[in-house]
Amino acid sequence: MVVAPTVSYIPTDIFYAVLAHLRDRRDLYAAALASRDFNRAATPLLYRTLDADTRTRQWEHNSATDVIHPAYTILQRPELARHVWHVRESGILHSNYSKVTKAVLQALRLCNNIYSFTWVDDTSSSPDAFLSFLGVLRSLPLRALTLRTYSDLGDDAWCLLNTLPGLQKVAVWCMEGPPRVLQGWAPVLGSTLTELELGRCAGVPATVLIAVLSQLPRLRDLRLKGAPSSAIPDILASLPALVALDTEYLGPGLLRPIDRDATLPLLRNLTVRTSSVDLQGPVQLWAWLRSLIPRASLESFTLNAFSTAGQTSIPRHFLLALAHTHANTLRQFLVNMTQLTLEDVECVCTLLPRLEELSCAVASPDADSIERAIEKAQNLRSLKLHVYWIPFTRDGVSAPSPTLSLGAGMMLSPNSPAARFGRADAEALMCRPGSRLRTVSMGPHVYQGVWTQKKGTDGTVQLDFEVMEDRVFGRGA
Repeated sequence: MVVAPTVSYIPTDIFYAVLAHLRDRRDLYAAALASRDFNRAATPLLYRTLDADTRTRQWEHNSATDVIHPAYTILQRPELARHVWHVRESGILHSNYSKVTKAVLQALRLCNNIYSFTWVDDTSSSPDAFLSFLGVLRSLPLRALTLRTYSDLGDDAWCLLNTLPGLQKVAVWCMEGPPRVLQGWAPVLGSTLTELELGRCAGVPATVLIAVLSQLPRLRDLRLKGAPSSAIPDILASLPALVALDTEYLGPGLLRPIDRDATLPLLRNLTVRTSSVDLQGPVQLWAWLRSLIPRASLESFTLNAFSTAGQTSIPRHFLLALAHTHANTLRQFLVNMTQLTLEDVECVCTLLPRLEELSCAVASPDADSIERAIEKAQNLRSLKLHVYWIPFTRDGVSAPSPTLSLGAGMMLSPNSPAARFGRADAEALMCRPGSRLRTVSMGPHVYQGVWTQKKGTDGTVQLDFEVMEDRVFGRGA
């Protein structure tokens, strides 16, 4: 007799790998209650992150408020502390509930496997609460620290932070007080820090920023807010291991011209944010971008450009230069709300054979024109377009035609976005010969192609390709 396999035959580590894909804590909680095997796998995931996004409970006959924080569970069951990797605390909570602070600090001392700590405070509260946490963190094997505060943490806190070693990831956003760009801290972190985010570099002299960052040769991921654009090439020249840069273009500045002989790191991911009053983008933006990526290496390019005069457009010479250098590496071209013509889209899809993801704004008369523009992008998997649909005309005059009915009393004009592109059009793009496209976004509408199992009339199970729509209103999925 053959015995059907049960979950007891499946190794616990397999359960863990499967349940790790659950993102909702309610699902993990339900899994923990399903069986002992599921409980052993789900419990570490439930306590992997301790978040101070707590609830308050008002007692029915008492005006007092009880704060529900996961630290209390850790104190009741100390064996759970070994599962904690990430802790996120809120300054406003600890400025109002000192008893909670005491309990959280006691629980935090038990978390010997902690990897990251995040402190968020949107108020102008005293830094005393953070200082108490910092005293405990110094004795733990912390590897990542994120500080997002409105007020400055104070000199006492920064003096202690400047002696905190061993961090691999640091993010600092302090909106008040002097800008903090790791002055005095960089030498301590030089041998370990690989990921850095500085949210307030405005006002820091370029020479200071370059001097500080040059002490961090192991950096691989750098994000800067407010850094002088003219200092970026010099910063890159001092960071040989850098592969990802997220920064702003604020203008050419007054520093010396870019050193053409400088050896820059081979960036794989470049994200740039900028704004301008000129539809062609800020002065020297395109030449500045090319100077950051002179050799073939780029895999992802993201541009968030805004213009007070309308949508920014990209000059054709920049697209040609980008393709000439990075045609064999570039997989993501995400210029989002920046305007491309259909000819530009065709140029990108033709000259970038490895392109997998494309996002831009474009004007088009119909879905067929979009299909022709992306025809040669055989590796394209995701297409996100912000489309201005050119109205139907007849002899230069708008040609009214019967409205399109969506059922339930809903009608669409033939020139409305929902009438110009629907699920059938998305399916046509995905089902082209040789196409790998599976996600199409047109404004607020997202179409996802998936394979589903369907049972035939003869009882056999067959695979069927369907396009599902995440719709805003009424169109059927």
